Amino acid sequence: MTVERFLRHQGVSHRVLVDLKNTENGICIDGSPVRTIDRLPEQGILRICLPETDRSDTIPQADIPLDIVYEDEDLFVVNKPAGIAVHPSPHNRENTIANGLAALYAKRGQPFVFRAIGRLDKNTSGLIVLAKNALSAGLLTAEASKKIMRHSYLAICKGVLPPNGTIDAPIARADGSVIRRVVHPDGDHAVTHYTRLCVQDGYSLARVSLETGRTHQIRVHFSYIGYPLPGDFIYCDDFSRIGRHALHAHTLTLRQPITGEVLSFTAPLPPDMQAFFPDITL
Repeated sequence: MTVERFLRHQGVSHRVLVDLKNTENGICIDGSPVRTIDRLPEQGILRICLPETDRSDTIPQADIPLDIVYEDEDLFVVNKPAGIAVHPSPHNRENTIANGLAALYAKRGQPFVFRAIGRLDKNTSGLIVLAKNALSAGLLTAEASKKIMRHSYLAICKGVLPPNGTIDAPIARADGSVIRRVVHPDGDHAVTHYTRLCVQDGYSLARVSLETGRTHQIRVHFSYIGYPLPGDFIYCDDFSRIGRHALHAHTLTLRQPITGEVLSFTAPLPPDMQAFFPDITL
């Protein structure tokens, strides 16, 4: 097997391989440089060295507290509060997870590159993964695409949701809108699974998992079947109990990209959603 084939089998991306080729002593076996076309010996230690060359210096630093659930040499897991976006945008340059992370890196005196794996809507709370280097970013992105990385969500719905079900309905962009999505025959394939956990005062709490990852998928699908999420300014105008759509990324399971260790995390239901079901413990 060639060095390149072995590294690609480990999940190293094409871009990282190119960077390794262009780095002096980027790939070595037992301390001696090798090419990607060279074949692996029967025994030996393969070492790759990938200097950090990218920078995210254009992201302003902001003193935003970060609830870091887990950190190691390769990744962060952050419990994001509702009301804070993950990525900066033209209309929101400083109130994001990226800004808080930029400030954290500056305090540590380390070069900062922002690498979020997936994303959550601004008003969705819960767990999100951030990679610390180009290699872990590529490996974690591959995990996400292969469904090795798994999320489950908690959603509050208006009405008495059936005990469990699957919503299989394609999602497309709504005509004339850059934000709103709708179920449409010409849309992208989208599948959502749910289990009802409890019902109280006309609202249901559901555990939700996704087969696909379409924009607004949970919000669109539950609105489509007649059980929208309260507090959703796009799909439900019920703000009587909550001021943002009632959706929380509750659990996360992933494989540590370098060691292969399985890591699992849980973020408690935030107070604004817990208030609907004060006696439930998750």
